[in-house]
Amino acid sequence: MVRTNRSPRLIDVAHASGVSIATASRALSGTPGVSDSVAEKVRQAARELGYVANLHARSLASGSTATIGLVVHEIGDPYFSEIASGVLSLAAEHGRTVQICHSGRDPEAEVEQVRSLVANRVGAILIAGSGFVDASVEAPMRLEVQRYAEAGGRVAVVGRHHLGVDSVLPDNRPGGRAVAEHILGLGHRRIVVVSGSLELTTVADRLEGVRDALAAAGLAPGDVPVLEGPFTREGGRECIRRMLADHPRTTAVIALNDDMAIGCLSELRSSGVSVPGQVSVSGFDDVAVAQDLSPGLTTVRLPMAEMGARALTLALKEPGARPRRQRVPAELVVRDSTGPVGSVDASEENGGRARGAR
Repeated sequence: MVRTNRSPRLIDVAHASGVSIATASRALSGTPGVSDSVAEKVRQAARELGYVANLHARSLASGSTATIGLVVHEIGDPYFSEIASGVLSLAAEHGRTVQICHSGRDPEAEVEQVRSLVANRVGAILIAGSGFVDASVEAPMRLEVQRYAEAGGRVAVVGRHHLGVDSVLPDNRPGGRAVAEHILGLGHRRIVVVSGSLELTTVADRLEGVRDALAAAGLAPGDVPVLEGPFTREGGRECIRRMLADHPRTTAVIALNDDMAIGCLSELRSSGVSVPGQVSVSGFDDVAVAQDLSPGLTTVRLPMAEMGARALTLALKEPGARPRRQRVPAELVVRDSTGPVGSVDASEENGGRARGAR
């Protein structure tokens, strides 16, 4: 394909890909009504010509910008940064930019972020992160996104059940059950669950899956303490300090996200507790660093970048008569941070450091 000295125009892309100017414009903007094969042919022609869409002109014509708004709970959490990477990659293919907002897991701040994006006339809004168990806390966000959708806005969510819009939902409950079954299968019964706020639906779903497995093994909820803390690495550290003080005979920790699990590993290491020799540790999410830890973290894998891309794909499509829900399967990934129960005594007989020694 030959380039000219002048900047390529949309008409050049249309001619090169054998479609009308209107079809080329829809393909490059991600507007529905263009098949995947035609859209890819148009994008390929645009790349080869070096065509860059005039986003300002497009926004003047349409009344909204080509920007996608993405609201996440905590951009420093690898779970959300990986979701964001999936959104960014697909948005670039469609000639869109992404404005990322961070709510700090504050439901009021989250609603304000959405209102700001609406005021800025973004082309679509994505919300990634857990909802809230209390319906009264969730209600303001539900009202905000429904108003936006009724006015013609596009919105999709990741990991959110009750907003009445298109959603990408990871299998949190089956994932919780799978990791608990793995821990139980290793012979552990003195188990502690380390979790974020119990007011988060993600925590509730994962914990419910864990309890499904515990019940099947004959354990009551009261047999397995749940230590609640911030859904962060420091939250994991805090929970381990409490575990060592209040439940010193624990042989396995099920952390309900990888960030907390990493904090658990750090605090156990600094407390002289071997993993998995004395305590097994598991996480949930399979963030990129999980396999590079020492020991590698047993966890539940979610395709986070894919989840972000799926949400954007939903938001760019014409809305359906009913909200669309896409389920994303969870996969147990076993690494070296979990092992059979019973190695505590052997470790101590062989001169291992006493638990809690520094």
